[in-house]
Amino acid sequence: MENWTNAKLCDVANLILGAILFFAPWVLNFDAGMVSTNAHIAGLAMAILAVAALAAFAVWEEWLNLIVGLWTLVSPWVLGFQGTTAMTVCVIIGAAVAILAAIELWVMSQNPPRLTTHS
Repeated sequence: MENWTNAKLCDVANLILGAILFFAPWVLNFDAGMVSTNAHIAGLAMAILAVAALAAFAVWEEWLNLIVGLWTLVSPWVLGFQGTTAMTVCVIIGAAVAILAAIELWVMSQNPPRLTTHS
């Protein structure tokens, strides 16, 4: 049961991080265009995946969270907005989401959930 609680806490953290990333362009005045759009899409994806994971846990949600987190982490270099506030926000939030997803995947590999029920 403890792993389930930890998984839910990670998903709630991902939801909060996704919301922060989604609203960051307005709050922190990111450049309009690709920089803001990237933050909006990545933040929305993180939040949707977190809500889906809270509703019904599935391994694929954690893999997608890992991918979105890693994309957010490297996006400043791919899209060319290094040295900006947007870069700092994307790197910190992307790293946090990727680390949380990796931890959840590792914990699940160490202690897989039971797929059978007892009568």
